[in-house]
Amino acid sequence: MHATLLYGAGDVRVEDVPDPRLVHPADAVVRITAACICGSDLWPFATGPAGGAPARMGHEFIGVVEEIGADVTSVRKGDLVVAPWVFSDGTCDYCREGLTTSCAHGGIWGYGDADGAQAEAVRVPYADGTLVRLPVAADSALIPGLLTLSDVFGTGHHAAVRGGVTAGSTVTVIGDGAVGLLAVLAAKRLGAERIVLMGRHRARTEIGREFGATDVVAARGDEGITAVRELTAGHGTAVVIEAVGTRPAYDQAVGVVRSGGTISRVGVPQYEDAPVGVGSLFFRNVRLTGGAAPTRAYIADLLPDVLSGAVDPGRVFDVTTDLAGVPDGYRRMAARESLKVLVRP
Repeated sequence: MHATLLYGAGDVRVEDVPDPRLVHPADAVVRITAACICGSDLWPFATGPAGGAPARMGHEFIGVVEEIGADVTSVRKGDLVVAPWVFSDGTCDYCREGLTTSCAHGGIWGYGDADGAQAEAVRVPYADGTLVRLPVAADSALIPGLLTLSDVFGTGHHAAVRGGVTAGSTVTVIGDGAVGLLAVLAAKRLGAERIVLMGRHRARTEIGREFGATDVVAARGDEGITAVRELTAGHGTAVVIEAVGTRPAYDQAVGVVRSGGTISRVGVPQYEDAPVGVGSLFFRNVRLTGGAAPTRAYIADLLPDVLSGAVDPGRVFDVTTDLAGVPDGYRRMAARESLKVLVRP
């Protein structure tokens, strides 16, 4: 079969790899019908794979179950399923708490011996704890929205939940990538009254406005911080969602959060040090939270609204390609020519 491999910085190839097969009784083999390129894929695309080349790429997918192991009971051959960006056993203490990203036996697609999702098929470890059956056909118009449950909508929701967004909340979202835009949608869904989106790509911020942003601030750094504070009577907002992962984005979050507020950080950090001392967070009683989103735990809550059309998170996809177009999809996203690329193998 064909799969996407990263050989080095900027070097993405689609090549033949062995077909996946059942290894353990808890496994399933899924033929992928929809996948995508994530903003977090752009970090290794820029620097090269951290764990050695070539690296299997992709961690978001929908597909049809082709085979199941003897212990699998929750799905059967022919089912259309969505998989979260990490696989998990569903039975360990962390999974029972909803923290599937810390599963005792789990992992991330494309790491170690796990298959990547930008491919024609994938072996799914712990199928019962990982896969969620979808009550639609593979050609449903809802597929783009349902695919966001794998990662980006679930991550935006995680950011809003960890930030404590409730009815009447004031929120700043830093970053107009797919996660930032879906954090806006998630915050609106949870009842936020005012949502300031910090982003400077007009086509993206217009989607943000449609998702619920009440204000857009294009400025960055100190100028952006001043603009947000001017919008909020000098105080900043009670919740700040940092959806980028860079040190400047974190510094903006510290600058626009209200004293007594919360910074919810879900952009994968590309830095090791950040101020958490007396002047930045401690004296102001600012809470720092966020982290890797356990999206498997959120699917049951978010799925009904996607199926009903109450929300349309699939709008973040602006380009669709087949596997052969994946290398160019990486280039387009890295150059900010595309927001998020949908892949139909």
